[in-house]
Amino acid sequence: MNTIAKIFKVADLRNKVLFVLGILVIYRIFAVVPIPGIDAQSLSNFFAQNQLLGLISVFTGGSLDQLSVVMLGLGPYITASIIMQLLTIIFPRLEEIYKHEGEAGKAKFTQWSRMLTVPLAILQGYSFMILLSRQGVIAPLDLLGWVTALSVATGGAVFLMWLGELITEKNIGNGISLMIFAGIIAGFPTSIRQALSTYTPDQLFTYAGFVIIALVVIAGVVYLTEAQRKIPINYARRVRGSKMYGGVSTYLPMRVNNAGVMPIIFALSILLFPGFIANFFSTSSITFVASLATFISDILASSVIYSLLYFFLVVVFTYFYTAITFDPKSISENIQKQGGYIPGIRPGRPTAEFINHLLNRITLVGAIFLGIIAVLPTVVQGFTGVTAFTVGGTSILIVVAVALEVVKQIKSQLAMYEY
Repeated sequence: MNTIAKIFKVADLRNKVLFVLGILVIYRIFAVVPIPGIDAQSLSNFFAQNQLLGLISVFTGGSLDQLSVVMLGLGPYITASIIMQLLTIIFPRLEEIYKHEGEAGKAKFTQWSRMLTVPLAILQGYSFMILLSRQGVIAPLDLLGWVTALSVATGGAVFLMWLGELITEKNIGNGISLMIFAGIIAGFPTSIRQALSTYTPDQLFTYAGFVIIALVVIAGVVYLTEAQRKIPINYARRVRGSKMYGGVSTYLPMRVNNAGVMPIIFALSILLFPGFIANFFSTSSITFVASLATFISDILASSVIYSLLYFFLVVVFTYFYTAITFDPKSISENIQKQGGYIPGIRPGRPTAEFINHLLNRITLVGAIFLGIIAVLPTVVQGFTGVTAFTVGGTSILIVVAVALEVVKQIKSQLAMYEY
């Protein structure tokens, strides 16, 4: 309460917080404005039967299963960012722009991601509308209907992208993560209401066990999100004129979960495409194509195979995102330029190799942890039989991680104002 009181005493910080809250309110208003002509009951049944789309809908705050004007959420923008990051591996020039041209290079990179968002939004919107049309959820559309629906879906995706960047500019957390956070939180009341409506006295121990597991997961998420390995760094003494510099010891923090929640968001975005494409071609007039599409749909419908794919993609993207955001070579060069060294390790290349060695092993722990959290809801539901709670380990991870990040940024700004 003392921290909240301090926030509202500082005019600049208070305005930032109120601005972010206002943006989130606008987002939630648009998330419940549906596109007309939708059979709500058929749409609800369709999402209940599709595990992947049901999870994706959680991250859009229910805007997808209500077919709202922002039904695609931030998916197209996230997918565009993933594609641009992957292209840095293929094209060294892109990597040079992103990593070595400073803020101007990152701004150019972000602009290309925005431009790529538009065609991806059209593609995802078209595939999803075709899928709903074939399932009888929406009536077949004519040319004008297609133009209208795709324009609304694409405009909604670009609008959310813009809102997310407005939030990020205020330095009160990442805009994309905060909007996903808001969407998940918005689903809490519905999940609790569904759980209470299906509760029977003989399920008391099952529900109690579910609550205990949830509390343990939250505690584990907080612990591993904050966990870090501290690498000691010593600075040699240097004499310049009549003054002496250095001679102090500090440490380099290496977080166990250095990638945050982005690997899970990336994995969900990638998992979305095969299901959409397979459903799109499942009614093809070409027998082989239709059979292959049906086979892929059946594979993704299997909870075991889906969980294994999800786990694998989360681990892969954890390593990928860590490699992009944490460069041992650059860190080693910076330490050497400042006259620092790791005790027992020679400066330069040996230091970079040592940091990379530790990073790979620490990241393995973080990657496995994220993978387990991602598939935990499926495992728990399989053992307990409780399906009313749609918010699982993935959602808890995002909520906790985003909340911790926002608290840290607010406290850092408060410390700056107090100083």
